[in-house]
Amino acid sequence: MDKDINIWKQRNEILHKKVNRQMDEIKKLHKESETIFDLARRFPNKTYRELEKYKDADRHEEAESIPLTEFQKNVVEKAEKAVETTKVEKLQKELDRVKKENNDLFLRIAELTEVEESHRKMNGKLQERLTEVEEDNKKLALQIEDKINKMRNSGM
Repeated sequence: MDKDINIWKQRNEILHKKVNRQMDEIKKLHKESETIFDLARRFPNKTYRELEKYKDADRHEEAESIPLTEFQKNVVEKAEKAVETTKVEKLQKELDRVKKENNDLFLRIAELTEVEESHRKMNGKLQERLTEVEEDNKKLALQIEDKINKMRNSGM
């Protein structure tokens, strides 16, 4: 019986030492991690928002230093894959939209090129016709001038 009591006492002492060590680590962490008030005293020119960012960066650094369990690693990996899949789907939709828009623009360019070509042909024909009309106009002007001169010479 005394032997059992000694074993229990030893176990109890070991557990107390463990608890005390953990408590010391917690106290040390609290001392190491600065509060916003501590940061404000250290950086008096910083705004509250800037101090919060600094504190958040400190928290992230602390969180990253804690090793993940296999379960946590698997959860993170699955979440990253899900995010990646979602990103891929969004990018694929965006790519499809851009391809369709690009195709529509090429079709519009082809239509406008056809219209431009028909306008060039029509403009060429109109230019020829204008030249003909101008020449006819000059001829008519000369004929009228001749007739007026003949009429003046005849005494009219």
